[in-house]
Amino acid sequence: MHELGIVFHMIDLLERVADENQVQKIASVTLELGEVSGVVPRELTSCWDWAVKKTARMSGARLVLETIPAVTQCGDCRETYPTVPQGRICPYCGSENTWLARGNEIELKEIEAC
Repeated sequence: MHELGIVFHMIDLLERVADENQVQKIASVTLELGEVSGVVPRELTSCWDWAVKKTARMSGARLVLETIPAVTQCGDCRETYPTVPQGRICPYCGSENTWLARGNEIELKEIEAC
């Protein structure tokens, strides 16, 4: 379960940011999660809920997840298309010369202090 490792990394980062900005309490954290990032949102939330109870600064902090849709780009016809319903083969020209343009990110978007 790599979700727990992600949560521990986030907490370390959030603690540093809070120290640098003299934040005493974090109310919520918004995370952008790519549709094909390999992270299971339910597992990430479960790990978050367990881990933040262990820190005074983040106890009770909410985790807000926003999904970044996966988009693939075709190297031949230059079209982009939704990755999940289409897969790797371009629905416009049938090419396999494609790559994931976005959708595998895990990005910290916002920290709400209280």
